[in-house]
Amino acid sequence: MTMVSRSPRQIVGFDAAGDKSPNRIQKIVDSGPQAKYYCTDGYLGYIDIVYPGRHIRNTHDKSDTFTAESINADLRHYIPVLHRRSRCFPRKLETLQAVLEFFVQAFNAFGIAKMNSRQKRSSNSRELPFSILDFL
Repeated sequence: MTMVSRSPRQIVGFDAAGDKSPNRIQKIVDSGPQAKYYCTDGYLGYIDIVYPGRHIRNTHDKSDTFTAESINADLRHYIPVLHRRSRCFPRKLETLQAVLEFFVQAFNAFGIAKMNSRQKRSSNSRELPFSILDFL
C-alpha cells in the first residue's frame, strides 16, 4: 500500500503486508504528512479511516488517483518481487520492507531533483539529465 503526494511526486507513506486492514491503513495515514485532500479508489477498507482532511473516494474513475496508480506501476517495474509472484517472491516480509525503504528514498530524491530541474529550464523540454537509476 502506498500514500503519495502529487507535488512533488513522492511516496509519503507505505506498508508491505499480506492484508489491507483498516488499522494498517490508518497507521499509514497517521504517519504521513497532513493534506487538504485524500483521494482513494473504491476499496471499502478506506471508508472507516479517519482522515485529517477531506476524503474523496473514486469508485468509477481514476481522475484523482492516477498519480498513485502511476507510482504503483513504477514500483512493479523497478522491484521484481512486485512484478510477478510466480517468478520472484520475497522469502520474508522484512526483506520486501527493506527493499521498499531503499527504493522509496531513491524515488523521492529523484522526484525532488526532477521538480527542481524542470523549474530551471523551459517548459517545452521534456528531457531530464538523469534517471531514477542514478539515485539507486
